[in-house]
Amino acid sequence: MRTEHPLITTPLTADLLRGALDLERTASGLLPHRLPARARAQCADGQLAMAESQPSGVRIAFRSRATAVELDALPTKRIYVGAPPRPDGRYDLLVDGDLVGQGSLTGGTTLTIDMATGSTETRPGPAGTLRFTGLPDRPKDIEIWLPHNETTELVALRTDAPVAPSPDRGRKVWLHHGSSISHGSDAASPSTTWPALAAALGGVELINLGLSGSALLDPFTARALRDTPADLISVKLGINVVNTDLMRLRAFGPAVHGFLDTIREGHPDAPLLVVSPLLCPVHEDTPGPSAPDFGSLGEGKLRFLAAGDPAERAAGKLTLTVIRDELSRIVRERSAEDANLHYLDGLSLYGESDAAALPLPDNLHPDAATHRHIGARFAALAFTPDGAFAP
Repeated sequence: MRTEHPLITTPLTADLLRGALDLERTASGLLPHRLPARARAQCADGQLAMAESQPSGVRIAFRSRATAVELDALPTKRIYVGAPPRPDGRYDLLVDGDLVGQGSLTGGTTLTIDMATGSTETRPGPAGTLRFTGLPDRPKDIEIWLPHNETTELVALRTDAPVAPSPDRGRKVWLHHGSSISHGSDAASPSTTWPALAAALGGVELINLGLSGSALLDPFTARALRDTPADLISVKLGINVVNTDLMRLRAFGPAVHGFLDTIREGHPDAPLLVVSPLLCPVHEDTPGPSAPDFGSLGEGKLRFLAAGDPAERAAGKLTLTVIRDELSRIVRERSAEDANLHYLDGLSLYGESDAAALPLPDNLHPDAATHRHIGARFAALAFTPDGAFAP
């Protein structure tokens, strides 16, 4: 047994972080971003700002024989007026790819959101310390996966042995973009969101650009995908376009073409997988927008409703059924000249039979068990000899 050593503070730098596209120095420390500064400057939407600063898929990765690890961090916790309290964000500690520890931080900054009025209030709070001990006394790869649903400023990293950036293991990089479901929604922890689980099963390095409420075919997001080095790319499109009631069918098709064109400027030959929406019964044939069911708050729950009118489909309003047909058509036509473009029907990841066994608790988002189901299903369809991401 090694005797206890004083803890060493290691500066948190880009070579110790994976999954972030930008790092911002703040008064408290280092804030990982999942969109570059140029993209953030082109949109003042508060929902996007919150989503991209929540470090889904971002992890501190290093090699060390440390048996004790401490991380000081400042989380930002969301409070929704009238809704049940959200659980504290979870940190996952992985050693050589295996989950060996978890923890949470209380306190921190709070962001109070009133869904009825759209108003927000921010109250600053103190950083906290996360500590993991009893790690095996040998050289090993250590990863700390940051909470997928809490903006997290990194303040300090301490260990009882020197650290070095994790070496390149030669694994392919999978770059994924999607909505809150890809972001992680109600997954149990950051390494158990469906993209993280699928990446582990596929043996690839994940960069997760799942942006809650913000998979809206924005050109700046397409440019971020274009400019990010990657071997495999997937884009899961549709649900946010419906539940924000953002555009009509006339605009949707050209927007998808433009989004894919931009990605192809930077990745002309990479396997590119277009994934259509998972089953969402409230929006299968009813347009958006989605709206909170404030009546459910009295039961201590939060659910969402489709506020559109099915009759409006005739005027070009979008539903998930319409979007799946349009995405399938676009990929089919483009793949005649792009052999590395593929389509995956989201119903093959989560369809009617899955919903019967694993219903969406709030009518929009899958729970932890469903994330595991979707991750396993995606890996079985994409990371196989016949899949879009065939080894």
